[in-house]
Amino acid sequence: MKVAPVLAIIPAIIPALISLCLSACNEPTEQVRQQPHKITAIAPQVKAVTVTQQYVCQIQAHRHVKIRALEKGYLEEILVKKGQVVKEGDLLFKVVPAHYQAKRDLALAEAKLAELESEKLKEDIKNKVVSEKEVALHEAKLANAKAKAALATDKLSLPNIYAPFDGVVDGLNHLQGSLVKEGEILATLSENSVMRAYFNVPEVGYLEYMADRKQQPEALPVELMLGSNKKFNQVGKIAAIHSNFDHETGTITFRADFPNPDRLLRHGQTGAVLISRVVKNATVIPQRATFELLHKRYVYVVDKNDVVHRREIVIQNEFEHDFVVKSGIGVNDKIVLDGIRQLHDGEKVEYEAQQPEQLSSKYKAE
Repeated sequence: MKVAPVLAIIPAIIPALISLCLSACNEPTEQVRQQPHKITAIAPQVKAVTVTQQYVCQIQAHRHVKIRALEKGYLEEILVKKGQVVKEGDLLFKVVPAHYQAKRDLALAEAKLAELESEKLKEDIKNKVVSEKEVALHEAKLANAKAKAALATDKLSLPNIYAPFDGVVDGLNHLQGSLVKEGEILATLSENSVMRAYFNVPEVGYLEYMADRKQQPEALPVELMLGSNKKFNQVGKIAAIHSNFDHETGTITFRADFPNPDRLLRHGQTGAVLISRVVKNATVIPQRATFELLHKRYVYVVDKNDVVHRREIVIQNEFEHDFVVKSGIGVNDKIVLDGIRQLHDGEKVEYEAQQPEQLSSKYKAE
C-alpha cells in the first residue's frame, strides 16, 4: 500500500466532511425558524377611565396668627393650656405694665382735684367772688381730667390678650411671672375648622385641569391622603390657583380647602392631594404587552400577513396593571399580549385572539 497517494486525498475530503456536518446541524435550526410562534393577541380597549393625579401638599390652618404682647410688662396670669380650644373673646393672658398703673393713679388724682376745685368755684359764684365764665372753664378742665382717667383705666386692661377668633392655642413660650417685651410672641392660635392644602402642579397638569373645568364649571372634588396612607374622611375642592408659574420649577401653586369638623388636621401637617379626572375614549392596553428599550416603550403589532412589527408607543397615564396610550397604536391594531420576549421584528406568528372584554375593567391610578 502506498501512503503518499492516501495522504494526498485527505485534504480534499476534510472540507467536504465539514460542510456536510454544518448542513446537518443547520437543518433543524432552519426548520425551527420556519415554524411560527404561537402567541396571544388582543385589540386595545377604548373606554372612559378615571385618572388620578397625586401631589404632595403642605396643610395650613384657615387662619393662623401669632399672639404678641402689646406692651412691656409682667405676665401676671396664663389662662390657657397648649392645645386648648378657645372661643372668640376668651381671655388668654394677663400682662401688667407697672407704668400704666401709675399713670392711671395719677389721672384719677388729677380728676379728683379738678372735681374739688369745681365744687369750690360753685360756692364762690354764689358769693359773687368769681365769674360764671371762670366756673365754666374749670368745669371743662374737670371733664378733661375725667376723660384722661378713663383712658388710663382702659390702657391698664389693654395689654390683656383676648382670642380674636375660635381656634386652638399652641406654642406657649413663657412662664407665668415672666417679663415680656412689646411685640414678643406669647403663643400661636389656629382656626382649623377649614384647612388649606397647598401643592405644586406642573404646566401639563394645570392645562388638563383648566380644560376639565371648562367642560365642568362646578368645582371638581379632590381627596386628601394622610401620612398613615389612609384617605381623609372629608372631600375638598380647589379654592384658588396662584397667578404666576415658578420659572425655576415650571409649576404653579394650587390651594384645596377641606372641612375639618373633627379637628383631625393640624397646621403644618403634610399629605398628598388626589385629583381625579375622567378621560373619555382612552386607549388602554395591559402593561405586560409592552417592553422597554433605551428608555422608550414598545409593543409588537401583528399585521394582516400575521407578521409582527415592533412599534414605539407614548404612554399618557400609568395604572397598576395597564397603560393609557397617547399615541402609537389604534383600536384596529392587534398587539401581542404574551410571549413578546421570544419574538423578533419581522417574524411570522400564529396567534389566538383574545377579546378586550376579558381584560380587567378596573383602573386605579398609582
